[in-house]
Amino acid sequence: MDNKPIFLTASWEYLAMLNYAVPEEILLPYLPGGTQIDAWNGQAMVSVVGFLFNNTRVFGLKWPLHTHFEEVNLRFYIKHFDGKKWKRGVAFISEIVPKPAIAMIANKLYNEHYSYQPMKHALSIQEDQLKVQYDWKHKKQWQSLSVTASKNASPIVCGTEEEFIFEHYWGYNQLNEHTTIEYGVEHPRWEVYPVTDYQLTCDIKNQYGNSFASYLVGSAQSAFLAKGSSVIIRKPRLIHF
Repeated sequence: MDNKPIFLTASWEYLAMLNYAVPEEILLPYLPGGTQIDAWNGQAMVSVVGFLFNNTRVFGLKWPLHTHFEEVNLRFYIKHFDGKKWKRGVAFISEIVPKPAIAMIANKLYNEHYSYQPMKHALSIQEDQLKVQYDWKHKKQWQSLSVTASKNASPIVCGTEEEFIFEHYWGYNQLNEHTTIEYGVEHPRWEVYPVTDYQLTCDIKNQYGNSFASYLVGSAQSAFLAKGSSVIIRKPRLIHF
């Protein structure tokens, strides 16, 4: 458990994740110092993630017009040994939000990779299924991530790929040549919906770069949808190496 003061609280809702196996070497340029790739069955993974922020508070305060918004990110999975134990976390290649102020604060305090782009979402809840879609506008073209699932949510099963993808509670970003930023993310273990269909419509090369263009296409290795919960993000600390 992290003992740093709370920076942000919010509810993260309807977390849609499309997961792809990639060669480890394409992630090395983004790997924060002092961390290692955390592999699933020997394979490095990246996830395209869309979700909703609700009831967002920064240092306990609600900012007008900044409490409810979407985020779409591209992340991968890493771990850091603090001298006593391994901490399983994530690093981000891209994070998109529709609020310039949110992007500015996160980039300044956490050295994140946020950018501002127009965004929207659609949520359809029917008798036996739900569908969530996240859209963002990149270079005047709308991109989208959508997931359809059964409404019967269930707990994440131990030892599964779902557990690997969701159970990372630390974030890491490179600050400079000898320093990495670490911050804690706290939330209860989530429930997940059985995914029945998904679609990613995205110009991968222009959005994420040439190195990902061959891997984030076609069928994903897996697609998940989590119900979400309230979350706490702690203030950052510095790791020197």
